Amino acid sequence: MFHVKPVDPRLLRCARASRFFLAAVVGLGVLGALLVVAQAMLIAEVVVGAFQHGRDAGGLLRPLLLLVVVACGRGLVSWLTETAAHRASAAVKSELRQRVLDKVAALGPGWLEGRRTGSLVNLATRGVDALDDYFSRYLPQLGLAVVVPVAVLARIVTEDWVSAAIIVLTLPLIPVFMILIGWATQKRMDRQWRLLSRLSGHFLDVVEGLPTLKVFGRAKAQAESIRRITGEYRRATLRTLRIAFLSSFALELLSTLSVALVAVTIGMRLVHGDMDLYVALVVLVLAPEAYLPLRQAGTQYHAAAEGLAAAEEVFEVLEAEEQATGSAGVPEGELRVEELTVRHPGRTAPALDRVSLRVRQGETVALVGPSGAGKSTLLRAVLGFARPDTGRITVGGKDLAEIDPAQWHARIAWVPQRPALFAGTLAENVHLARPGATGTEVERALRDAGAWEFVRDLPDGLRTVLGEDGAGLSAGQRQRLALARAFLADRPVLLLDEPTAALDGATEAGIVAAVRRLAEGRTVLLVVHRPALLAVADRVVRIEAPQGAEAATAQAVPAGAGGAVTAGGTRPEAPSAPVARPVP
Repeated sequence: MFHVKPVDPRLLRCARASRFFLAAVVGLGVLGALLVVAQAMLIAEVVVGAFQHGRDAGGLLRPLLLLVVVACGRGLVSWLTETAAHRASAAVKSELRQRVLDKVAALGPGWLEGRRTGSLVNLATRGVDALDDYFSRYLPQLGLAVVVPVAVLARIVTEDWVSAAIIVLTLPLIPVFMILIGWATQKRMDRQWRLLSRLSGHFLDVVEGLPTLKVFGRAKAQAESIRRITGEYRRATLRTLRIAFLSSFALELLSTLSVALVAVTIGMRLVHGDMDLYVALVVLVLAPEAYLPLRQAGTQYHAAAEGLAAAEEVFEVLEAEEQATGSAGVPEGELRVEELTVRHPGRTAPALDRVSLRVRQGETVALVGPSGAGKSTLLRAVLGFARPDTGRITVGGKDLAEIDPAQWHARIAWVPQRPALFAGTLAENVHLARPGATGTEVERALRDAGAWEFVRDLPDGLRTVLGEDGAGLSAGQRQRLALARAFLADRPVLLLDEPTAALDGATEAGIVAAVRRLAEGRTVLLVVHRPALLAVADRVVRIEAPQGAEAATAQAVPAGAGGAVTAGGTRPEAPSAPVARPVP
């Protein structure tokens, strides 16, 4: 549930550009209020001079020229306010979007599990952009709603305390109605934003999975689902607009009746000769100006409500608790996993249960076992992406939780089962591993990974533009590019997650040869499902699927024994050898 507030102080605190903007809005609002009062006095002077004192155009030239100057001044103040608002809005949106992206990166892949990519994309794009109305329209109007009525009342009370009293009594009714209407629309804006987020996420999922949907004949069903969600969003939008129009009508009616009440009292006193015409005209011109900023603030609130609702979700991300990290450097030494248990969020069964493992420097260890045993989870824990429930991981005897994640990641090259490739050129995708690498170094990495042959044969070579998620490349080509990244990164620790999965025999042989070259002189942890890669390993460790805590028999691993303790007990590894064999 969102709790939409008229002003969210977090938006003002988190965005530096908004602070100067807020001060500028207040200053321009004060200037605009003074011009409103001056305009009313000049209009009254011109009318009284022309109709009561019979002055001609020459006698009214000075107040008429001043009136033109004041009108131009109000236009200039309005333009400056709008310009400052739009510039501040652009700066705030850019800063807020960058903070969201930085926060998501800091929270890591573990936090992203269970969240729809489309919803986050919608939040970082449409959600942040929705704040444009908040900063460019609503906040400036809110500033005017605070300053202008005070200045107008200060001028009216010096001339006619009766009219001032009427305005003071009726003016608070407008913000009261605005609050009541805000409460009524809060749930609707909540539902509307969630529907939009759901629609965006679902649409992105459908687009990404469109080839599969076409193959299985489910594209029309998904199109119908999108049509249904779109219909729900349309109906929610119309319901919200209905309330917005009704609320605007209520505020207009209330302010009109209040001004009419002031006008009636002024008319009665003019008839009885109890009020001067000049004073009456000044009050009549200023009275609507006291209500106008509040009415417009109510109207702009509805325009900014979607942005405020999106801001709540933005701050859910920005205020999410990050995993505690250390700041120590990375020592040299072996990698040890000690009685490690990992549970995925929202699940009671462990994904990895009391596993112990030892990897010496420069050693290649292959992890084998059935699907669901937790091999990939173990790699994610070593990367620091999965938080251990119990147990620990040490590097050179120092707990991984005490080590600075940035320094640890700077020593790791990771090749996942499905590499992430981005829309851009082949060269840009490989350069991600080391942005400062030269073209010669990129070419060498591609040659080492066995990818240069297919890259060279492409019409544009390294300048070939890939589609989203590497569209246009085969699975084998994707894996070779991922290995090229690892070669280019040249890190001492290498983690590979089933790099030959779903490849044919010929492609697999090329990948195995590239992995063998890549593993030379590095500490390697390798997840294996197919036997061809076992020839690369010095040792093979089998991890059994968790059987439940009651069946586990966690045992200490003697120094040098090279055993892996799993939920099913201890399974000895193959002895150290240049070429290892699978563990039975």
